[in-house]
Amino acid sequence: MVRENEIRRAEVAVEPPPATDAGLVFIGRIRTPWTSRLTCPRQGREDGPICRIEIFEPWTAAIDGVEAFERLEVLYWLHQSRRDLVRQSPANNGEVHGTFALRSPVRPNPIGTSIVTLIGRDGATILVRGLDCLDETPLLDLKPDRSLFTPIAPAQTGDFDVGG
Repeated sequence: MVRENEIRRAEVAVEPPPATDAGLVFIGRIRTPWTSRLTCPRQGREDGPICRIEIFEPWTAAIDGVEAFERLEVLYWLHQSRRDLVRQSPANNGEVHGTFALRSPVRPNPIGTSIVTLIGRDGATILVRGLDCLDETPLLDLKPDRSLFTPIAPAQTGDFDVGG
């Protein structure tokens, strides 16, 4: 079983540099049934429990029209996550991976993302299925799922070139 703040064999922690203010503002709070990282699912499920995304003032007008979408992308701050591991062994099986090669909540900037199914809206609260975060997780942003959109312009020569 995973223990909170555990460093497993072969994992590597670093001393993070001092934080600088990126100007992030929490626009709401996420309400889920999970109060411990030990019981929270590793990935959200479409048949998971209905969770609530509560939008704070003055941002409530920003969700007008959200009901038109079946899926939303939710970005949230994983406020109880470590921020110092650069190599992790999430399965604790001896295999070690770089943090950026994992979907682990342990990250230098612990931003979580989920694609959720929209169930409905009740005023400033959006009801969804598919979250995988703790109760009272701070909300960073909310967007319609980008896979629902057609690209605005056709691909052009050079769009996919990565030059130096």
